[in-house]
Amino acid sequence: MPALYQSNLSNLPLIGRGKVRDLYEVGSDHLLVVATDRLSAFDVVLPQPIPGKGEVLSRLSRFWFARTSGLIPNHLTEIPVAAIVTDPATLDQLGERAMVVRRLKPLPVEAIVRGYLIGSGWKDYQSSGAICGIALPRGLRQADRLPGAIFTPSTKAELGAHDENVDFARTVALLGRELAEQVRDTSLAIYTQCAAYALGRGIIIADTKFEFGLDDEGRLHLIDEALTPDSSRFWPADQYQPGSSPPSFDKQFVRDYLETLDWDKTPPGPELPQAIIDRTAAKYREAEERLTQ
Repeated sequence: MPALYQSNLSNLPLIGRGKVRDLYEVGSDHLLVVATDRLSAFDVVLPQPIPGKGEVLSRLSRFWFARTSGLIPNHLTEIPVAAIVTDPATLDQLGERAMVVRRLKPLPVEAIVRGYLIGSGWKDYQSSGAICGIALPRGLRQADRLPGAIFTPSTKAELGAHDENVDFARTVALLGRELAEQVRDTSLAIYTQCAAYALGRGIIIADTKFEFGLDDEGRLHLIDEALTPDSSRFWPADQYQPGSSPPSFDKQFVRDYLETLDWDKTPPGPELPQAIIDRTAAKYREAEERLTQ
Protein backbone atom coordinates (compact mmCIF):
# COMPACT_ATOMS: atom_id res chain seq x y z
CA MET A 1 0.00 0.00 0.00
CA PRO A 2 1.36 3.50 -0.85
CA ALA A 3 2.45 5.63 2.09
CA LEU A 4 0.01 8.27 3.35
CA TYR A 5 1.69 11.49 4.47
CA GLN A 6 -1.54 13.47 4.86
CA SER A 7 -5.19 12.54 4.60
CA ASN A 8 -7.76 14.74 2.88
CA LEU A 9 -11.34 13.72 3.59
CA SER A 10 -13.57 16.24 1.88
CA ASN A 11 -16.81 14.92 3.40
CA LEU A 12 -15.75 15.53 7.02
CA PRO A 13 -14.74 18.75 8.82
CA LEU A 14 -11.02 18.73 9.61
CA ILE A 15 -10.37 19.65 13.25
CA GLY A 16 -6.61 19.64 13.01
CA ARG A 17 -3.41 17.80 12.21
CA GLY A 18 -1.01 16.67 14.89
CA LYS A 19 2.50 15.34 14.41
CA VAL A 20 1.10 12.03 13.17
CA ARG A 21 -2.71 12.05 13.38
CA ASP A 22 -5.35 13.90 11.38
CA LEU A 23 -8.60 14.51 13.29
CA TYR A 24 -12.03 14.86 11.68
CA GLU A 25 -15.35 15.73 13.24
CA VAL A 26 -18.07 13.09 13.13
CA GLY A 27 -21.14 14.79 14.51
CA SER A 28 -20.85 16.35 17.95
CA ASP A 29 -19.84 13.23 19.87
CA HIS A 30 -17.27 11.39 17.76
CA LEU A 31 -14.03 11.81 15.85
CA LEU A 32 -12.42 10.01 12.97
CA VAL A 33 -8.73 9.63 13.78
CA VAL A 34 -6.34 8.89 10.92
CA ALA A 35 -2.86 7.70 11.91
CA THR A 36 -0.81 8.82 8.92
CA ASP A 37 2.66 7.58 8.00
CA ARG A 38 4.26 10.84 9.16
CA LEU A 39 7.18 10.54 11.58
CA SER A 40 8.27 13.14 14.09
CA ALA A 41 11.63 13.26 15.85
CA PHE A 42 12.74 15.86 18.39
CA ASP A 43 9.23 17.35 17.97
CA VAL A 44 9.83 18.04 14.26
CA VAL A 45 7.71 16.32 11.61
CA LEU A 46 10.10 14.84 9.05
CA PRO A 47 9.43 15.41 5.34
CA GLN A 48 9.08 11.75 4.34
CA PRO A 49 6.57 9.14 5.49
CA ILE A 50 7.37 5.66 6.79
CA PRO A 51 5.23 3.30 4.67
CA GLY A 52 2.74 1.27 6.69
CA LYS A 53 3.58 3.03 9.96
CA GLY A 54 0.09 4.44 10.52
CA GLU A 55 -1.51 1.04 10.12
CA VAL A 56 0.89 -0.47 12.66
CA LEU A 57 0.08 2.30 15.16
CA SER A 58 -3.67 1.83 14.73
CA ARG A 59 -3.61 -1.96 14.95
CA LEU A 60 -1.35 -1.94 18.01
CA SER A 61 -3.48 0.69 19.72
CA ARG A 62 -6.61 -1.40 19.16
CA PHE A 63 -4.75 -4.43 20.53
CA TRP A 64 -3.71 -2.62 23.72
CA PHE A 65 -7.07 -0.89 24.17
CA ALA A 66 -8.65 -4.35 24.25
CA ARG A 67 -6.06 -5.74 26.69
CA THR A 68 -6.38 -2.80 29.11
CA SER A 69 -10.15 -2.34 29.00
CA GLY A 70 -10.43 -4.04 32.36
CA LEU A 71 -8.22 -1.37 33.91
CA ILE A 72 -9.71 1.71 32.26
CA PRO A 73 -12.26 2.50 29.53
CA ASN A 74 -10.92 3.95 26.29
CA HIS A 75 -12.22 6.17 23.51
CA LEU A 76 -12.56 3.44 20.86
CA THR A 77 -16.06 2.77 19.52
CA GLU A 78 -17.54 -0.12 17.55
CA ILE A 79 -18.55 2.21 14.71
CA PRO A 80 -16.83 0.96 11.53
CA VAL A 81 -14.89 3.46 9.47
CA ALA A 82 -16.91 2.35 6.43
CA ALA A 83 -20.03 3.78 8.07
CA ILE A 84 -18.40 7.23 8.03
CA VAL A 85 -16.22 7.08 4.92
CA THR A 86 -18.26 5.57 2.12
CA ASP A 87 -16.09 6.26 -0.93
CA PRO A 88 -14.33 2.97 -1.83
CA ALA A 89 -11.15 4.65 -3.13
CA THR A 90 -10.79 6.70 0.06
CA LEU A 91 -11.39 3.63 2.21
CA ASP A 92 -8.67 1.78 0.30
CA GLN A 93 -6.27 4.69 0.87
CA LEU A 94 -6.97 4.74 4.60
CA GLY A 95 -6.51 0.99 4.98
CA GLU A 96 -6.35 0.20 8.70
CA ARG A 97 -5.03 3.63 9.65
CA ALA A 98 -8.36 5.09 10.83
CA MET A 99 -10.66 4.56 13.79
CA VAL A 100 -13.86 6.16 15.03
CA VAL A 101 -13.57 7.28 18.66
CA ARG A 102 -15.61 9.10 21.27
CA ARG A 103 -14.94 12.80 21.51
CA LEU A 104 -13.63 13.40 25.03
CA LYS A 105 -11.99 16.30 26.84
CA PRO A 106 -8.21 15.66 26.75
CA LEU A 107 -6.15 16.34 29.85
CA PRO A 108 -3.34 18.92 29.54
CA VAL A 109 -0.60 16.49 30.59
CA GLU A 110 1.14 13.52 29.01
CA ALA A 111 1.36 10.60 31.40
CA ILE A 112 4.84 9.15 31.00
CA VAL A 113 5.90 5.99 32.81
CA ARG A 114 9.55 4.94 32.93
CA GLY A 115 10.81 1.52 33.85
CA TYR A 116 14.37 2.12 32.63
CA LEU A 117 16.79 5.04 32.67
CA ILE A 118 16.98 6.38 29.13
CA GLY A 119 16.24 9.43 26.98
CA SER A 120 15.48 12.72 28.69
CA GLY A 121 15.20 10.84 31.98
CA TRP A 122 18.84 9.77 31.69
CA LYS A 123 19.87 13.37 30.99
CA ASP A 124 17.90 14.65 33.99
CA TYR A 125 19.40 11.96 36.21
CA GLN A 126 22.92 12.85 35.12
CA SER A 127 22.40 16.51 36.03
CA SER A 128 20.33 16.16 39.20
CA GLY A 129 20.11 12.53 40.32
CA ALA A 130 16.34 12.74 39.89
CA ILE A 131 13.59 12.67 37.25
CA CYS A 132 10.62 15.00 37.63
CA GLY A 133 11.49 15.49 41.29
CA ILE A 134 11.78 11.75 41.99
CA ALA A 135 15.19 11.02 43.53
CA LEU A 136 16.84 7.86 42.22
CA PRO A 137 19.68 5.72 43.63
CA ARG A 138 23.20 6.91 42.91
CA GLY A 139 25.43 5.12 40.42
CA LEU A 140 22.81 4.06 37.87
CA ARG A 141 23.96 3.55 34.29
CA GLN A 142 22.28 4.51 31.06
CA ALA A 143 19.45 2.02 30.29
CA ASP A 144 19.54 0.52 33.80
CA ARG A 145 16.27 -0.92 35.02
CA LEU A 146 14.81 1.30 37.72
CA PRO A 147 13.98 -0.14 41.16
CA GLY A 148 10.33 0.34 40.22
CA ALA A 149 8.39 2.06 37.47
CA ILE A 150 7.98 5.81 38.02
CA PHE A 151 5.40 8.33 36.82
CA THR A 152 7.12 11.31 35.17
CA PRO A 153 4.52 13.53 33.48
CA SER A 154 5.08 16.33 31.01
CA THR A 155 3.04 19.25 29.77
CA LYS A 156 1.63 19.01 26.24
CA ALA A 157 3.33 21.49 23.93
CA GLU A 158 1.95 23.01 20.77
CA LEU A 159 3.05 21.50 17.45
CA GLY A 160 6.71 22.33 16.88
CA ALA A 161 7.41 23.11 20.54
CA HIS A 162 9.00 20.85 23.14
CA ASP A 163 7.11 19.13 25.94
CA GLU A 164 8.30 20.05 29.44
CA ASN A 165 8.89 17.47 32.15
CA VAL A 166 7.06 18.45 35.35
CA ASP A 167 6.89 17.10 38.88
CA PHE A 168 3.82 15.61 40.50
CA ALA A 169 3.04 18.84 42.36
CA ARG A 170 2.68 20.61 39.02
CA THR A 171 0.39 17.81 37.81
CA VAL A 172 -1.79 18.29 40.89
CA ALA A 173 -1.94 22.02 40.17
CA LEU A 174 -3.10 21.30 36.61
CA LEU A 175 -5.58 18.49 37.34
CA GLY A 176 -6.45 18.58 41.01
CA ARG A 177 -5.15 16.00 43.47
CA GLU A 178 -7.79 13.31 43.02
CA LEU A 179 -7.55 13.26 39.22
CA ALA A 180 -3.75 13.55 39.25
CA GLU A 181 -3.50 10.53 41.55
CA GLN A 182 -5.93 8.57 39.37
CA VAL A 183 -3.89 9.35 36.24
CA ARG A 184 -0.66 8.36 38.00
CA ASP A 185 -1.98 5.14 39.48
CA THR A 186 -3.74 4.09 36.28
CA SER A 187 -0.67 4.82 34.16
CA LEU A 188 1.55 2.71 36.42
CA ALA A 189 -0.99 -0.14 36.45
CA ILE A 190 -1.25 -0.18 32.64
CA TYR A 191 2.51 -0.08 32.20
CA THR A 192 3.17 -2.81 34.76
CA GLN A 193 0.64 -5.19 33.23
CA CYS A 194 1.59 -4.55 29.61
CA ALA A 195 5.36 -4.52 30.20
CA ALA A 196 5.10 -7.97 31.76
CA TYR A 197 3.11 -9.21 28.77
CA ALA A 198 5.61 -7.72 26.29
CA LEU A 199 8.60 -9.18 28.12
CA GLY A 200 7.09 -12.61 27.64
CA ARG A 201 7.28 -11.92 23.91
CA GLY A 202 10.86 -10.74 23.92
CA ILE A 203 10.28 -6.97 24.09
CA ILE A 204 11.26 -4.66 26.93
CA ILE A 205 9.00 -1.60 27.17
CA ALA A 206 11.54 0.83 28.58
CA ASP A 207 9.10 3.71 28.86
CA THR A 208 5.83 4.85 27.38
CA LYS A 209 3.48 7.80 27.11
CA PHE A 210 -0.27 7.73 27.72
CA GLU A 211 -2.90 10.36 27.10
CA PHE A 212 -6.20 10.57 28.93
CA GLY A 213 -9.52 12.33 28.51
CA LEU A 214 -12.72 12.84 30.46
CA ASP A 215 -16.29 12.17 29.38
CA ASP A 216 -19.24 14.37 30.36
CA GLU A 217 -19.56 12.52 33.68
CA GLY A 218 -15.90 13.12 34.50
CA ARG A 219 -14.85 9.49 33.95
CA LEU A 220 -11.26 8.95 32.94
CA HIS A 221 -10.57 7.29 29.57
CA LEU A 222 -7.42 6.21 27.76
CA ILE A 223 -7.25 8.10 24.44
CA ASP A 224 -5.01 8.80 21.43
CA GLU A 225 -2.72 5.75 21.11
CA ALA A 226 -1.42 3.10 23.45
CA LEU A 227 1.97 1.38 23.70
CA THR A 228 3.08 1.85 20.11
CA PRO A 229 6.61 2.29 18.74
CA ASP A 230 5.78 6.03 18.46
CA SER A 231 4.78 6.46 22.10
CA SER A 232 7.17 3.93 23.67
CA ARG A 233 10.71 2.63 23.64
CA PHE A 234 10.72 -1.05 22.67
CA TRP A 235 13.98 -2.96 23.16
CA PRO A 236 14.73 -6.56 22.11
CA ALA A 237 15.15 -8.38 25.42
CA ASP A 238 17.82 -10.72 24.07
CA GLN A 239 20.06 -7.76 23.13
CA TYR A 240 19.54 -5.65 26.25
CA GLN A 241 22.66 -4.55 28.03
CA PRO A 242 22.82 -1.46 30.28
CA GLY A 243 25.55 1.12 29.88
CA SER A 244 24.54 2.43 26.45
CA SER A 245 21.42 3.07 24.37
CA PRO A 246 20.09 -0.40 23.41
CA PRO A 247 18.92 -1.31 19.91
CA SER A 248 15.22 -0.65 19.48
CA PHE A 249 12.07 -1.38 17.51
CA ASP A 250 10.91 2.22 17.63
CA LYS A 251 11.80 5.64 16.24
CA GLN A 252 14.89 5.84 18.46
CA PHE A 253 16.60 4.29 15.44
CA VAL A 254 15.75 7.46 13.46
CA ARG A 255 16.75 9.72 16.35
CA ASP A 256 20.14 8.01 16.53
CA TYR A 257 20.66 8.59 12.80
CA LEU A 258 19.62 12.24 13.08
CA GLU A 259 22.09 12.76 15.92
CA THR A 260 24.89 12.05 13.43
CA LEU A 261 23.83 14.97 11.21
CA ASP A 262 24.64 18.66 11.38
CA TRP A 263 21.03 19.58 12.13
CA ASP A 264 19.85 21.94 14.88
CA LYS A 265 16.59 20.02 15.50
CA THR A 266 14.40 22.81 14.22
CA PRO A 267 12.09 22.70 11.14
CA PRO A 268 12.46 21.74 8.43
CA GLY A 269 13.62 18.24 9.20
CA PRO A 270 16.27 16.61 7.02
CA GLU A 271 15.56 14.09 4.28
CA LEU A 272 16.05 10.48 5.35
CA PRO A 273 18.00 8.00 3.22
CA GLN A 274 15.83 5.24 1.77
CA ALA A 275 17.73 2.65 3.82
CA ILE A 276 16.74 4.43 7.06
CA ILE A 277 13.10 4.60 5.94
CA ASP A 278 13.04 0.90 5.01
CA ARG A 279 14.69 -0.25 8.25
CA THR A 280 12.37 1.91 10.35
CA ALA A 281 9.31 0.45 8.62
CA ALA A 282 10.67 -3.06 9.21
CA LYS A 283 11.28 -2.34 12.92
CA TYR A 284 7.70 -1.14 13.41
CA ARG A 285 6.34 -4.24 11.68
CA GLU A 286 8.51 -6.57 13.75
CA ALA A 287 7.38 -4.94 16.99
CA GLU A 288 3.76 -5.49 16.03
CA GLU A 289 4.36 -9.08 15.01
CA ARG A 290 6.17 -9.97 18.22
CA LEU A 291 3.52 -8.39 20.43
CA THR A 292 0.36 -9.56 18.70
CA GLN A 293 1.09 -12.99 17.23
